Amino acid sequence: MKLVSWNVNGIRSVLGKGFHDFLAGANADVVCLQETKARAEQVESDFEGYHVFWNSAEKPGYSGTAIMTRIEPLDIRYGIGQDVHDREGRVITAEYQEYFLVNVYVPNSQRTLARLGYRTTSWGPDFRAYLKGLEKKKPVVFCGDMNVAHKEIDIARPKANVKNAGFTPEERADFDEVVTAGFIDTFREFETGAGHYSWWSYMGTAREKNIGWRIDYFCISKSLRPRLKEAFIWPQIKGSDHCPVGIVLD
Repeated sequence: MKLVSWNVNGIRSVLGKGFHDFLAGANADVVCLQETKARAEQVESDFEGYHVFWNSAEKPGYSGTAIMTRIEPLDIRYGIGQDVHDREGRVITAEYQEYFLVNVYVPNSQRTLARLGYRTTSWGPDFRAYLKGLEKKKPVVFCGDMNVAHKEIDIARPKANVKNAGFTPEERADFDEVVTAGFIDTFREFETGAGHYSWWSYMGTAREKNIGWRIDYFCISKSLRPRLKEAFIWPQIKGSDHCPVGIVLD
């Protein structure tokens, strides 16, 4: 089963940049999208072969997630059950026979770090508690834009970014807690080297120079590790400042 995740930075924008070609070429069983920036009725397109579920932010043109799945889920949940977190359309959970799939767009701490406290002391613990609650029933796969480069090898210029959103000690420690909670960063099961990124600034030809950050992830419960056959990043796919990432489960 191939699962792909992509922060599209606006679904209506990426539809005009070859999204359907990407979808055909990816041949994925499930595609999770973040930063859709639209309500379902604003997306004038047919995604043949997929059931599509949207979770849009209350604020127009902001945030938002979607799950496109060939296999109809047993159940769909929107948000994590806490109003303080659920107004921005950041989480969708699809329940399948053997695991839960959680698509998440983690809040950005913002350039001035105005949301750093919320991101690391409120959202982070509550989201992990949600994942662990699901895991009591069956294993969990969660994916999306986590808005953090976990280790120095996950960012091209670590020393220059220590005080910047996405690479602060607080955000990195928050991701440490994800690992401590028992979840596996799938990409690092196959690739231990640097230079592999999923987001690049639009400024200064950063993508062409591969001056990037790895902030998009697939994480899985430890019990699913024997079924993990592949984890990948597709930097060749354009259309957004992020590129798709994915896994293959047996």
